[in-house]
Amino acid sequence: MRDRDLSLYRPNVGVVVFNADGRVWLGRRIGTPDPWNWQFPQGGVDAGEDLEAAARRELFEETGIRSVELLGQTPDWLTYDFPPDILNGPLKRRGNLGQKQMWFAWRFTGQDEEVDLMAHGEQEFDAWRWADLAEAPALIVPFKRGVYDQVCAEFARFVDV
Repeated sequence: MRDRDLSLYRPNVGVVVFNADGRVWLGRRIGTPDPWNWQFPQGGVDAGEDLEAAARRELFEETGIRSVELLGQTPDWLTYDFPPDILNGPLKRRGNLGQKQMWFAWRFTGQDEEVDLMAHGEQEFDAWRWADLAEAPALIVPFKRGVYDQVCAEFARFVDV
């Protein structure tokens, strides 16, 4: 990672869930245009919240999934910058240049019926599917693609576990 002032990046966690066949969970994000609207669950870290606990919380809120076993996590924060339309848009991102993310890999031990995209009431995704890990970077919005490339390289070792 390049030298960056990480205090300028919003803390965030990302989650890659592998099923028994080594495929990964992807959700189709509401309000994001094709073709870059499929992504892994992710979300902000609350003040004082443990990163693994935040990852579990975000996973449940966005997917309804609780039946998981931890496989691993990225060794360092991964960052991406917000593009100008987001950085300078109505939200102004509270002065953050982008997000710093700690990523977690989990093995799904439940059944597909456990997935509930309305588990938290605030729906992030309108559809989901299992996909090959290598597909994910091409399906995400371009400004997150570098992080997805790093995550997929780091977690490729879990495909056949």
